[in-house]
Amino acid sequence: MWPILIVSIVSLFVVIDRCVWWGFRWFRRDPKRIEKVFTALESGDVDEASKLARGTRDPVLRMLWNGLNHQHASLQGALQVAAGIEIKRAGHFLVVMDTLVTLAPLLGLLGTITGLMKSFSLLGSEELAVQAVTGGIAEALIATACGLGIAIFALVPFNYFSSRVSNLEFELQTAATNLEVMLGAKSASEVTVAGAAHSSAHGSSL
Repeated sequence: MWPILIVSIVSLFVVIDRCVWWGFRWFRRDPKRIEKVFTALESGDVDEASKLARGTRDPVLRMLWNGLNHQHASLQGALQVAAGIEIKRAGHFLVVMDTLVTLAPLLGLLGTITGLMKSFSLLGSEELAVQAVTGGIAEALIATACGLGIAIFALVPFNYFSSRVSNLEFELQTAATNLEVMLGAKSASEVTVAGAAHSSAHGSSL
């Protein structure tokens, strides 16, 4: 029963930790500022967009700020690294929860087997004690119930947090794609304007 007790404590700690983390993340979101960043990019003001994305705890804005500050070096690489960091933070302890969901029923089954073995070992004894046999069976049933209960308790939050991580990943990918498209369009327009100015100057010299 001790392994099951340890697993239950770890499960409770992980679920509380993730609930608190995602709860605080809800208050860190700033969709209005994200819109302002893209509005500034649409108008071609990259410096203003970088200022708006600076100093925030919103994961999307942090990724955008990192990309804007590395656009001349490796924009895509900077976005991928920043997005990976945010996804890793969001997925913290998910592997532990997945393991607990699988491990808890197995520990419960192990407790069931050991409890039944204890009961059957008493059946061959001349001094058969009914309480000892029923105690072993009760231990087996309690172990099974506890293992299943822990798995059920951890499974629902695990699926919920996994879906939240998937949603965050989609948001980051969408924002990164929009940033790349806008900066690419800005660069293309600058090249076009520069080419037109060069052609005009060349024509004037003729």
